Amino acid sequence: MSSRTTVLALLASATALPAMAEVNIYSYRQPELIAPLLDAFTEETGIETNSVYIDQGIVERLQAEGDRSPADIILTVDISRLSRAKEAGVTQAVQSDVLEEHIPEALRDPEGHWYGLTTRGRIVYASKERVDPSEITTYKNLADPKWEGRICTRSGTHVYTLGLVSAMIEHYGEEETRTWLEGVKSNLARDPEGNDRAQVRAIWAGECDISLGNTYYMGAMMNDPEQQEWANAVNVTFPTFEDNDTTHVNISGVAMTNSAPHPEDAKAFMEFLASPEAQKIYADVVHEYPADPETAPSDLVAGWGEIKPDTTNLEAIAAHRADALRLVQEVNFDGGA
Repeated sequence: MSSRTTVLALLASATALPAMAEVNIYSYRQPELIAPLLDAFTEETGIETNSVYIDQGIVERLQAEGDRSPADIILTVDISRLSRAKEAGVTQAVQSDVLEEHIPEALRDPEGHWYGLTTRGRIVYASKERVDPSEITTYKNLADPKWEGRICTRSGTHVYTLGLVSAMIEHYGEEETRTWLEGVKSNLARDPEGNDRAQVRAIWAGECDISLGNTYYMGAMMNDPEQQEWANAVNVTFPTFEDNDTTHVNISGVAMTNSAPHPEDAKAFMEFLASPEAQKIYADVVHEYPADPETAPSDLVAGWGEIKPDTTNLEAIAAHRADALRLVQEVNFDGGA
């Protein structure tokens, strides 16, 4: 056999080998939060995972990489980021009976481009010393003059704030939401600054009495010896929309990239994340509510009280994001020059 024939035979043999079973992940979620999930997935399926932490610009990176992108999966938080990935054309539809069984319709894209994995309520942290929990009723109530000089919050242009403002627009329309934003702004103890935990620290320090925040930050603070004192200074309360008596929730979610080199492995990973096993890991590790209604939250999260989540489809809320940003800017919510 000639050397050329031998080389061709070796190439043909190599081509016939099965592709390596693996999933490549671009993740907005920090490595320590998803490591238990990746380990459990590999243990159950034998499929290896490779994860890259990207704290911003996932969509832009995928657009730049195009068809050469190694990424199969994106993991991110906030409905607007998932919706934007779909609009940018960097995701593909995934149809799965498993995903549809475990993920409620309101928490998934109607065309299957993204699926929610966990939810987090946008709630009010209230001083145990200066606020009776019964005083926290509705989101609209935050504009009541009784809260003048008593509210702390992060920037109005942050995605978490814009998510709530977008939900207010969906429930009440632009003009009522503008009036509400102006009322909340007039009640601020200081210009918006810092993250959600910084607001709780400000309550502990006596700088304000209530703040807006995501539920899971309470779990994060309780697990941090330096921040436990802040957490112990507040109650978790659940304001609601007046029209349906529910609390605004946002999500963390998953999507398959439109150029996924390992689509079958990627689909298996998505289905695993929706499984009761993975949902329980999410509940215990990240202190969020499982998307699967059959999976209970952790004992810690359940101890904060019952949440009745808004079931408005998140795509409808995400559609108001541009208007939400415009309103925030028009009322100069963040203050300053």
